Amino acid sequence: MLAKDLITDEIPPLKTTDTGSMAMNWMDEFKVSHLPIIHKEEYLGLISDTDILDLNITAAQLGSQKLSLIRPFVVENQHLYEIIKLFSNMKLTVLPVLDKNLHYLGLIPLTSLLQQFGSLAATNEPGGVIVLEMNVYDYSLSQIAQIVEGNDGKILSCYVSTPNDSTNIEVTLKVNREDISGMLQTFYRYSYNVKASFHQSRFQDDMKNRFDSFMNYINI
Repeated sequence: MLAKDLITDEIPPLKTTDTGSMAMNWMDEFKVSHLPIIHKEEYLGLISDTDILDLNITAAQLGSQKLSLIRPFVVENQHLYEIIKLFSNMKLTVLPVLDKNLHYLGLIPLTSLLQQFGSLAATNEPGGVIVLEMNVYDYSLSQIAQIVEGNDGKILSCYVSTPNDSTNIEVTLKVNREDISGMLQTFYRYSYNVKASFHQSRFQDDMKNRFDSFMNYINI
């Protein structure tokens, strides 16, 4: 999944002739805290609702002000993981996408990114979830895959996380089998620490509740 595949036409960019009040109205309408400012095809930077309120520029045209804009962006062929990293590091609600000549193409809203990531993680596919905890030096995806496939299963998605203040890692597997009892027994037999496991119905309910809660939060 590349940046150009995530662009939405629903949220327009601001122009230098637009006012701060227009920017605030659009942010409220589209439930975002940032919007890009462009001049023709040139991307000038992102302005936030905090910038507008702090500088008290609601009635003024944006182009008439001396703004210190942040300028985060991704190029159209950058991968989803790079996009997620930039969203997370800079705590953005939108991210502009530029072409190879650094001309503005459009933007990616956080809501669209979350929906695409849910698809990438195979959250809607039938199956179960297994969470393993281990020392980072013991991690072997090939061995884990052998155990899953030895029980007539396939790994649909896999991600690794590191808990705070820990030398261990957590490996979360989404597999294509709803009955994961055989896999769990094999993991136990090979001395894996199974931190958690979820059968399909429980996992779907939990993910749906979490996603719905988050979407309600960002739409406030």
